[in-house]
Amino acid sequence: MSTMASLKTPTLKNPSLSLTSKSRLPSAFSATSLNNLRFSRSQPQRRVLIITASAASFSNKPTVLVAEKLGEAGLTLLKQFANVDCSYNLSPEELCTKISLCDALIVRSGTKVNREVFESSGGRLKVVGRAGVGIDNVDLAAATEHGCLVVNAPTANTVAAAEHGIALLAAMARNVAQADASVKAEKWQRNKYVGVSLVGKTLAILGFGKVGSEVARRAKGLGMHVIAHDPYAPADRARAIGVELVSFEEAIATADFISLHMPLTPATSKMLNDETFARMKKGVRIVNVARGGVIDEEALVRALDAGIVAQAALDVFTEEPPQQDSKLVQHERVTVTPHLGASTIEAQEGVAIEIAEAVVGALKGELAATAVNAPMVPAEVLTELKPYVELAEKLGRLAVQLVAGGSGVQNVKVSYASSRAPDDLDTRLLRAMITKGIIEPITSVFVNLVNADYTAKQRGLRITEERILLDGLSENPLESIQVQIANVESKFASAISETGEIKVEGRVKDGIPHLTKVGSFGVDVSLEGSIILCRQVDQPGMIGKVGSILGEENVNVNFMSVGRIAPRKQAVMAIGVDEQPSKESLKRIGDVPAIEEFVFLKL
Repeated sequence: MSTMASLKTPTLKNPSLSLTSKSRLPSAFSATSLNNLRFSRSQPQRRVLIITASAASFSNKPTVLVAEKLGEAGLTLLKQFANVDCSYNLSPEELCTKISLCDALIVRSGTKVNREVFESSGGRLKVVGRAGVGIDNVDLAAATEHGCLVVNAPTANTVAAAEHGIALLAAMARNVAQADASVKAEKWQRNKYVGVSLVGKTLAILGFGKVGSEVARRAKGLGMHVIAHDPYAPADRARAIGVELVSFEEAIATADFISLHMPLTPATSKMLNDETFARMKKGVRIVNVARGGVIDEEALVRALDAGIVAQAALDVFTEEPPQQDSKLVQHERVTVTPHLGASTIEAQEGVAIEIAEAVVGALKGELAATAVNAPMVPAEVLTELKPYVELAEKLGRLAVQLVAGGSGVQNVKVSYASSRAPDDLDTRLLRAMITKGIIEPITSVFVNLVNADYTAKQRGLRITEERILLDGLSENPLESIQVQIANVESKFASAISETGEIKVEGRVKDGIPHLTKVGSFGVDVSLEGSIILCRQVDQPGMIGKVGSILGEENVNVNFMSVGRIAPRKQAVMAIGVDEQPSKESLKRIGDVPAIEEFVFLKL
């Protein structure tokens, strides 16, 4: 049992506290701020700082609980720095009991690290390491509230996943699994299992990150023509591999083979569905070693039965393991494996080393590049910046959605207009949220103050900042934030400024983020729900026509604003909607004669 000493003191009031304020406790101590404790009526509510010291800390040997099997190389690394407790197959109750004696916890995908685990740790748990990429089994909000860093191991299994993708590609093309089963059933069906060649075929890679890039290199070696779609892929990296970046529409329409390498996010959920299958070349073949939910599995069965999709090779499924009577799994033209993408000896050892290094670094007080949750921010600062943090993220999301499909986002400029001196306004959190808005929608990375700059650099995204110092004094920390994306094409031409960049600008009004400029057009629309932008001929009745179309579908308009060059000339109408209009309604809006272009942007 470790000895715990607690000292409770009222929170010290520091009128000079700002985002640039820094303090650090000695490494043998940890601090937890408790803001929402329940007190009796006779006891006033107050903030409490609990400082704890453990026996393990005094001996400079923290304790790491490894709750699921980890490669020996990772365990060896951990043992050089910490006391390591390997306790596998713990029940939730056993984990909660044991966690109060541990400084770090390492899990894979089978252990749920929920709020109860963090509460049971009594503030001692400093870091949770997820040996792998996905962190669905860790409650990030609870971790952050309890001051616990969460790290993962996102790079070690890259090659293994790429190799498995290529293995499935070749096995599918040559009917390896089906022919193997046939021979073992004492059949000899050479004519039935005639395959197709890979050389000269077009492979479309959807998601051109680490794994997608490695698949591309190997597919080029097989003599395939490789194209890719990824809004954030640097064009120079693609060119270096010999890959052409194209729009999503072109990728699915021209490919003989499609290989999926995107994460499962709201934007990618069921990305391949009845509608997208219908736009594919008949006889296309699909490989998925990414996430099961990116494919509508029922729609894939229909596409296979209709002959639109000739074959599929799947390593991942919406439900794992899938139902035994799954029509998709049992389909004769589908090759399946049980989520083996990262299952090589080398990859498992690599993941073990990567997560061990991240956990040890975190215990030493270093900021890990693979951190997936934000550090604690002083409540006073967070309260003041909260609406601007929301504005920054939404401007990032809006700007990147305006980028045309084939363009690679590389250069982003952020301008802050404020009357405060630079020392009184640390913009790191705002820059991180803009990065989050640009990157997160179609990636598996969780962007925060800890890893924002590293994540942007890894994706070839260069973010520069500019301060516009305003005269006078203001109670508000910022007057406006402007985001510009350079050297890209826009799916909404009016978003291009006079200098050629996609430009959006916003400000906070009455605590609510507002969009105030698109390109050269001034607008004023609340950033709640989603937005429809229309460029139109400025004439009477336009607001009524569009509003009627949305009203017929029971889509609620929460805000509407029109910015124009001059009366009866061009204008941009910004419409805030609470629900997403159907494609039919959006088409009707586009068919209004006076509307020259429009775009729907989801927040």
